[in-house]
Amino acid sequence: MSPFRAQLHIVVAVAACLAHPAGAQTYPTQIITLQVAFAAGGIADVVARLVGQKLSERFGQAVVVENRGGAGGNLAAKAVSGAAPDGYTILATTTSLAVNETATKNKGFSVDDLRAIAIVAFSPDVLAVHPSNPAKDLKDFIDNGKMRSFTYGSAGVGTGPHIGAEYFFRETAKVQAVHVPFTGGAPAVTAAIGNHVDAIVLTLPTVVPSITQRLLRGIGLASAVRNSAVPTVPTYGEMGFPNVYSGSWVGFFVPTKTPEAVVAKLNAQINAICRSRRRRRSSGPSVST
Repeated sequence: MSPFRAQLHIVVAVAACLAHPAGAQTYPTQIITLQVAFAAGGIADVVARLVGQKLSERFGQAVVVENRGGAGGNLAAKAVSGAAPDGYTILATTTSLAVNETATKNKGFSVDDLRAIAIVAFSPDVLAVHPSNPAKDLKDFIDNGKMRSFTYGSAGVGTGPHIGAEYFFRETAKVQAVHVPFTGGAPAVTAAIGNHVDAIVLTLPTVVPSITQRLLRGIGLASAVRNSAVPTVPTYGEMGFPNVYSGSWVGFFVPTKTPEAVVAKLNAQINAICRSRRRRRSSGPSVST
């Protein structure tokens, strides 16, 4: 498995519906904006830029990526939900969209105001610490946490890694962890490298470069098996915490009232981009982000 395949398991999304092709023939005729719900450098941003570049090539129109991090992804989701339903404003977000529907009140929008185009990637979560952390592994880290509370950073309140980490720390490990939310994965990584938080829990691709460069040390992967991108990082199960699995998907959404034909055209093009990447990985040199 190539590092890219290991980090981002691209899947083919199913078309949401059948549409009359004539209605989509003229779309797009202007710039498309992809609003990413988190700061630059995280998994949603990386996927959005990969897909945005290919969409631009296929459509012959500029696709602009805007990062609008904050409130666990709710700021961008609210903005897109209230945008004109014409296919020119698209949301790139993560599992946080589903989590925040029940976890966050008074968001100013509902998931019913958005319509999925495609779910294109999934990644497991990883727990990482600064190299100077005295814990030699995850078990040691938790043992230390039972003697004193500690801080951990995430990409924001309600993100998949935040929910997964809270469940693990509180219900499985029985330790007191203080959550420090950031506007995205990249700012959380920066804080961890600066030793400003005791740990971070994020989607794997966001942390892989820092782990491979030894700026951070991965001590637990919330997956059933190890990942070839970071083969030295053990799973939670290997460290004595079986059946701990958590991760996040990345998907694209538009306002609910976006025409069927536009949704179908976007879905078809994004599916084609995903299939193309899969074919290249299986028949040629591996691609890594």
